[in-house]
Amino acid sequence: MWVTVGVALGAVGTVGQALALAHLLGDVFTGAGPTGAAVAWVAAAVAVRGLGGWVRAAAAQRCAAEIKLELRTRLLRAAAHSSGYDGRDRRSGEISTLLTRGLDALDPYLVGYLPQVLVAALVPPAVVAAMLPHDLLGATILLVTLPLIPVFGALVGLHTRDATARQWAALAHLGGHFLDALRGLPTLRTFGRAEAQEGIVAGVADAHRRATLRTLRITFLSTLVLDTVATLSLALIAVPVGLRLLHGSLDLTTALTVLLLAPEAYLPLRALGSRFHAGTEGMATAREAFALLDAQDTPDPAPHPRRPLSGGDRGHAPRIRFENVTVRLPGRTEPVLKDVSFTVEPGERVALTGPSGAGKSTLLAVLLGLVRPDEGRVLVGGRDLASLDPEAWRHCIAWVPQRPYLFDRTVADNIRLGDPDAGDEDVVRAARAAAAHDFVTALPDGYATRLGARGMGLSAGQRQRVALARAFLRDAPLVLLDEPTAGLDADSESAVLAAGERLMTGRTVLVVAHRARLLEGADRRLDVRDGLVREREVAR
Repeated sequence: MWVTVGVALGAVGTVGQALALAHLLGDVFTGAGPTGAAVAWVAAAVAVRGLGGWVRAAAAQRCAAEIKLELRTRLLRAAAHSSGYDGRDRRSGEISTLLTRGLDALDPYLVGYLPQVLVAALVPPAVVAAMLPHDLLGATILLVTLPLIPVFGALVGLHTRDATARQWAALAHLGGHFLDALRGLPTLRTFGRAEAQEGIVAGVADAHRRATLRTLRITFLSTLVLDTVATLSLALIAVPVGLRLLHGSLDLTTALTVLLLAPEAYLPLRALGSRFHAGTEGMATAREAFALLDAQDTPDPAPHPRRPLSGGDRGHAPRIRFENVTVRLPGRTEPVLKDVSFTVEPGERVALTGPSGAGKSTLLAVLLGLVRPDEGRVLVGGRDLASLDPEAWRHCIAWVPQRPYLFDRTVADNIRLGDPDAGDEDVVRAARAAAAHDFVTALPDGYATRLGARGMGLSAGQRQRVALARAFLRDAPLVLLDEPTAGLDADSESAVLAAGERLMTGRTVLVVAHRARLLEGADRRLDVRDGLVREREVAR
């Protein structure tokens, strides 16, 4: 509303300034001299115009800040929600670019372009209305030539929109690739591929540079076109006014009024064209942001409304049944899981074996609710997993991934993720069960030692035992272990296996196992290969 008020004040000030200044100059050129009233009117008109501009800018800045804050908040929530296992909605690089560089590009659009649209809608009609009583011919020429600028601007704007969309796509690709390269830098350095990434990043950056230059080229050419059209249109008004003034058919004050009002009619449209080009990146990023948010807001295709688990469900491991489950992941032509069917009885320990990339971790992700089957369903205690409340269901699961994530918090805080309401004694008890107590107490501040991001300062085996402590603290009836001993030395592997055995005792267990020791004690073995799941005999 305040933006509209500012624009209206600016329109009144613009017309008033031109009329007052024309009368003041007319008095000066005719020798009457400036009067105090005329000077006061000019000063008042300039003040009103300046006040309108200030109100418009301040209100637009405030609105832009609120809109960006709201979008950033929603995008952060979308990023947290889309950090699923399968990567279908995991567009962290693009979201990161939107949160930083992308949303900042909204300023020229929200603060510059949109208010200028109101200016272009109000000021030219006001100028035409003010000119009609003074010069019908000038007002007619103004009415005929004014539409030329938006017409040419729209034609050029179509090319600018496409070029800006390509520029934004290049920038998003650059941001995503750079973020992935940073995240994987330790791995790249380990395998000696860090320098090779320099050339890849340079190539992506060069593509963004070329897209930016193409956009700037169109912007500069369009500015030339709009300025030329406005200048020629203004000349069509100024030349007849000058000729009629020379022949005495038009008085000086009227001529000055027309010459001062006419540029004010073209100026908002010329400014709209330039601000349009400055705001095209903002429009592109806004479309992308809302597309991401719309994708997140799409309702889940669950066949039944979500229902919470009952208290009995959390106390006992339910019977789990996979029925003709098929999962497809982006970038893969073949399904990761194809028509998978099997049953896990309560209290049963099932080992999942098979080559890397066969779909074992994806199968666990389906059970966690992080991946939704493209076909088929998973029944938990006879109820469709898609109909259960996901938070309640995950409280029934203790999950130990292959590479557990530790946060930049204390050791106790990281363990307490298993049960946020647990007391200090419970945390210590869980750490003892996971064989983590001894190394934790040896840390500088014990359980109050703050870990770096991703558990910086701990070895792989220590990080795995902290994850096991989380699982012990959760004390859930269903345990999912995703190759917990991968990449560990012999001592760490023995400690993790012993703690894992204690965790699995008396619970329903699905364990991804590559090593023979993890197969010990398994009731059944399911071999996952080429997207299929087959029953194998367990060596006794």
